[in-house]
Amino acid sequence: MDILRADAVVVGSGWAGSILSKELREAGLSVIMLERGPDRSTAVEGAYPDSIDELRGAIRHRLYQDLSQTTVTIRNRMDQRALPYRSLGAFLPGEGVGGAGLHWSGVHFRVAPDDLALRSNVIARYGRKFVPEGMHLQDYGVTYEELEPFFDKAEKVFGTSGEPYRINGKIVGKGNVFSPSRSDAFPLPALKDVYTAYLFRGAAERVGYHPYSLPAANASGPYTNPYGAQMGPCNFCGYCSGYDCYMYSKASPNVNIQPALRQDAGFRLISRAHVLRVDLDSAKKHARGVTYLDLDTQREVKVEAALVILGAFQFHNVHLMLLSGIGRPYDAAKNEGVVGRNFVYQTITTSHAWMPQDRFTNQFIGTGGGGVAIDDFNSMNFDHGPHGFIGGSPVWVNQAGVKPIAASSFGGGKDAPRWGKGFKRAFADTYRHAFAIDAHGSNMAYRDAYLDLDPTWKDAYGQPLLRMTYDWHDNDIRMNRYVVSRIEPIMKELGATKYELGMLQPGQSFDTRVYKTTHLGGGAVMGDDPTTSALNRYLQSWDVPNVFVIGSNAFPQGMGYNPTGMVAALAYWAAHQIRTTYLKAPGPLVPS
Repeated sequence: MDILRADAVVVGSGWAGSILSKELREAGLSVIMLERGPDRSTAVEGAYPDSIDELRGAIRHRLYQDLSQTTVTIRNRMDQRALPYRSLGAFLPGEGVGGAGLHWSGVHFRVAPDDLALRSNVIARYGRKFVPEGMHLQDYGVTYEELEPFFDKAEKVFGTSGEPYRINGKIVGKGNVFSPSRSDAFPLPALKDVYTAYLFRGAAERVGYHPYSLPAANASGPYTNPYGAQMGPCNFCGYCSGYDCYMYSKASPNVNIQPALRQDAGFRLISRAHVLRVDLDSAKKHARGVTYLDLDTQREVKVEAALVILGAFQFHNVHLMLLSGIGRPYDAAKNEGVVGRNFVYQTITTSHAWMPQDRFTNQFIGTGGGGVAIDDFNSMNFDHGPHGFIGGSPVWVNQAGVKPIAASSFGGGKDAPRWGKGFKRAFADTYRHAFAIDAHGSNMAYRDAYLDLDPTWKDAYGQPLLRMTYDWHDNDIRMNRYVVSRIEPIMKELGATKYELGMLQPGQSFDTRVYKTTHLGGGAVMGDDPTTSALNRYLQSWDVPNVFVIGSNAFPQGMGYNPTGMVAALAYWAAHQIRTTYLKAPGPLVPS
């Protein structure tokens, strides 16, 4: 068996892995980064016009995980047998250098401070009985004030476009009135409104809501980030989500971090390296490195390292912890253990408005992170008491560019013909005169929503697949239905000729066939209590202190915002603690 050595080994080449690799190199550590998929370069694979082929990108999934080699199994309830997720549908994990950070849209939020201490805030405002039986409501164990410098750093690396509301406590602009104070402005001004966002902004304001420009990691102008990486201005071509940006306008690890890393002699990237396990000592208290399978030679290779960073996609991190014996696996029947606990998702639903014939919505135009949102029904920004649910949802018009194949799948709405002249007429009307409004909701954690190793199914490498037990719960369905009902006044104010409100139905089950988001979270969450969290507040394993696990796996519950901004801030937060504290005295950063 071949043996490689480095000071640190990083699993995954997306945002989390790339940020930790850059930070550890700046600290003087030699770093090996392992990526299961192929190497990817925007200069080659993102070149125009091949990069904007909808069939190649969105339908044939060239940037997504190869489910024929490894996947997850899924069931709605504990009494069911889980089956493998064989066809990409509800969520789309990335594969290859850049991971999901290459194919994401670019919506780049911070966090609502109340969400970081949601359990404490809910109980303080509504009492303990307001928390439903079986809901695992938890605090993160870190505050917005502690994370703020790292949100700021991430935005400067990403080249984020936006309009602030408050800087250092002073109101400075027309941004989100519900957002917390910032230490600095966004690196770039907000993107221009497309026509539908302009219509939504006006209607939302007239009915008494508080619209603002979405923060977007799509550059509104030329930009050079702190690492010397250059971005060009977005041209609203609409090929963001599912594509690598040929304009170098959408932030990605490949564009914004890796160019600096690849020039560094102390950094080594190894692609097509499927990590099989983290190698632990006999007491399972110290990691010696990792073992991976070279997918080209089919040989196992060991990487010996004093520091192990798991920075892969959310459920890949959890899977590796379970396969490696890091932490106590969660047992839902006993409600004990931590690894696999608190698996969460999001509750996004889409409503549609059809405008008069003289209003052309030009849905082919768009940008992944651009648009206009309201936060009036997100987080703790409204009174939940009369409604009896926890959580919330931003509402937005995020016209990201509707491509022809995707448009044809929707057609003309629920009642439109699905074939023939009627379909064509309704399709043309929808594409020219309609637009979408999304409710992008939170999802709470529950005792019976979790991840574990499947007892039946194995992957192509002979290892148990990860099993996902998950379904919608009443709290989240009622939250979604309430928030979506608040869209109706906007629809009427828009003067829509017709509209359809998309919402979850009571008793509806999670369906893997229909895309929702790729915003999965939890499974190895952070917190202050090792009996309910797998990681401490610095994303360090309670059980194996030289292992740090970076990603949305750390979220104790799902938030209304897209997770990437929070993942990036947590990555810089953890890296700061490693650099300033851990490397000086390796060991637990928080007593257990």
